[in-house]
Amino acid sequence: MPIEIKKVVIGATAGVGLALFGIPAAVSVLGFKAGGIAAGSMAAKMMSAAAIANNGGVAAGSTVAVLQSVGAAGLSAGAKIGLSSALGTLGGIVGARKP
Repeated sequence: MPIEIKKVVIGATAGVGLALFGIPAAVSVLGFKAGGIAAGSMAAKMMSAAAIANNGGVAAGSTVAVLQSVGAAGLSAGAKIGLSSALGTLGGIVGARKP
């Protein structure tokens, strides 16, 4: 296999790995957990700011609501497919670049 193709495959694999494992891990590190938002975390601060801005509630579809959904249930199948396609393609492009 030519070196250029190997670089594309490695880049695409890294992009897909980021989509399937990196994003959910990053969301969890922020404090959006399966059992709810972790106390004292960045997620708790984000939720507090969102609640203050919206008179005590967090708006449906807001960044905090979406991240909590990802933290609680993970990415949907559609999101996994879309992110894998986009980040896999981007990774392949980056891997194919000449130094």
